[in-house]
Amino acid sequence: MPTKNTSKKPKFSIYWMYAAILICLSCVYFFNNDSVSQEIPYSQFEKWVSKGGVESIIVYGDEKKAEAVLSDSLAKQVYKNYNHKLGQKAKISTKIPSSDKFAEDVKYWQENKSFTGELSFENSSAFSTILWYFGPVVLLIIFWIWMMRRMGNGGSGSSGIFSVGKSKARLFDKTNAIKVTFNDVAGLAEAKVEIAEIVDFLKNPQHYTKLGGKIPKGALLVGPPGTGKTLLAKAVAGEADVPFFSMSGSDFVEMFVGVGASRVRDLFKQAKEKAPCIVFIDEIDAVGRARGKNVGMHSNDERENTLNQLLTEMDGFGSNSGVIILAATNRADILDKALMRAGRFDRQIHVELPELTDRKEIFEVHLRDVKTDGSVDVDQLARQTPGFSGADIANVCNEAALIAARHKKEAVQRQDFMDAIDRIIGGLEKKSKIITEDERKSIAIHEAGHATVSWHLRYANPLIKVTIVPRGKALGAAWYMPEERQIQPKQALLDEICSLMAGRVAEEMFLGFVDTGALNDLERATKIAYAIVTFYGMSGKLPNVSYYDSTGQSYGFTKPYSESRAQDIDNEVQSIIDEQYQRAKELLTEYSTGHASLSELLLQNEVIFTEDVERVFGKRKWLSRTEEIMRSKEEPKSENGEVAPPPFAPNDPA
Repeated sequence: MPTKNTSKKPKFSIYWMYAAILICLSCVYFFNNDSVSQEIPYSQFEKWVSKGGVESIIVYGDEKKAEAVLSDSLAKQVYKNYNHKLGQKAKISTKIPSSDKFAEDVKYWQENKSFTGELSFENSSAFSTILWYFGPVVLLIIFWIWMMRRMGNGGSGSSGIFSVGKSKARLFDKTNAIKVTFNDVAGLAEAKVEIAEIVDFLKNPQHYTKLGGKIPKGALLVGPPGTGKTLLAKAVAGEADVPFFSMSGSDFVEMFVGVGASRVRDLFKQAKEKAPCIVFIDEIDAVGRARGKNVGMHSNDERENTLNQLLTEMDGFGSNSGVIILAATNRADILDKALMRAGRFDRQIHVELPELTDRKEIFEVHLRDVKTDGSVDVDQLARQTPGFSGADIANVCNEAALIAARHKKEAVQRQDFMDAIDRIIGGLEKKSKIITEDERKSIAIHEAGHATVSWHLRYANPLIKVTIVPRGKALGAAWYMPEERQIQPKQALLDEICSLMAGRVAEEMFLGFVDTGALNDLERATKIAYAIVTFYGMSGKLPNVSYYDSTGQSYGFTKPYSESRAQDIDNEVQSIIDEQYQRAKELLTEYSTGHASLSELLLQNEVIFTEDVERVFGKRKWLSRTEEIMRSKEEPKSENGEVAPPPFAPNDPA
């Protein structure tokens, strides 16, 4: 029975190529036949000098050697390959018989005018000779060693040219574990439940496998920017007692062809060696964009090859047991459908903007390291920051601390947080901006119009303050505490349009002209009106029809309705805006005296608050849910916890 040959064959190494190049260069250096220097007998040397073909002579006394530089005419006769245009110098050297004999010959050449050049005497050394012959080779070897180390650069994860196909993922394990845990992630209760289950599976797999459960192969974190997707992934790395690979989707993208796919293979190879483990790919949309969007455009070939390799590694023929893929994106609508299917990303975890209770928790987390006083109300801060992401709330806390430090305060106060919120929403105050008195009056009348109309609308948001101090691009602003309604009634949308149009109406009624200050109001009002007609199907003439595309594909260059329907939509939008414009005019006519008082107060103080508006118009007829909660906190309570009755009835003559 023949035995299997187990002898190892030599593997090819890139260093063999370097050695071959060095040998070839050495051969070229030592065996070059195009040399323009040679050693000749003294009789021949004496003959050429006598002909007058030598320009200069150098005598090395310690070696009894003479070296002469030939003229161009003689050099062409001696060396066929001589070319003076290349800067070459033809030389000859010889052994001199004795110093006395050579001195007599030189004196004779000089007297006969056969040698009129320079005669010099030098002492040479063996080291200089060796350096002359072997120095370039040594430098060449040093250069190639340096190049090899630069290009190899120590293996995987490096930036060398021969490791360009290696994965750039950072590995976190017990030696360099991340200290972020789920306790550092405020809010996101539902997302943490799903993500914690994956961590628990890795720690205690028997609890699930004994019931026939299988670990999810992947989870995709989807949500707007700043909502905490990456922070949640860091918490997973801190909680999971397994290796954690982290990289960005852009790390797969490279200018070289095939590098992205190579990095994907190397990433999963490392992950399988460390299994069970977690691989986190941040901003996966950089590599996971849907294929075939640009037909005929070859710029996406490399990205699509990378995506194909990623799809194969996540769920292909090869086993990927023990490797969980965790990815994050805020553009889930553009991801390839093959990437989103079950078996690759079994779960899509939506990380949305925080609700009121979540914002309270986030504020409490970020206020741990902020020195505050008793005036700071976390509940009120959370209510005044609807639509803020976790990153925005962190920025609010930091800005408040900076503002307090700027004013040399010992602790951060409530007003510092209010200023920070104003700074983030509206921009920095620009008190130095030059505004004429007529412009100030126009701005005050405009903002007082918003405050007056919104105060008397049922679904208008509670007013916080009105200012005519320029901020960012705005010359004035009215600040509200928006209601967080899950479902908006039609009247709430109409009230918002009416409130937005009030500034333009006030200009027309009390100034007699309109200006460009209502641009932002008109833009927002028009968008709401179009949403009422085309999205929500609330129009009276075009009811129950929606042209909203939830898939995010949009309709391209075509519209899903005819030209006549487009005309109907435009007419209906214009009708809604005209109705609310007239409604705002009626309210301002009814409360013109109060509007005048507000505008005068704005011109005097530049900023007015809820209390100032309440002194002019009295308490609002309709309380918002937020105002009801805030007012219930201020009302006295009886011993059994119920709200105590007022000491006397509102109409009591006492």
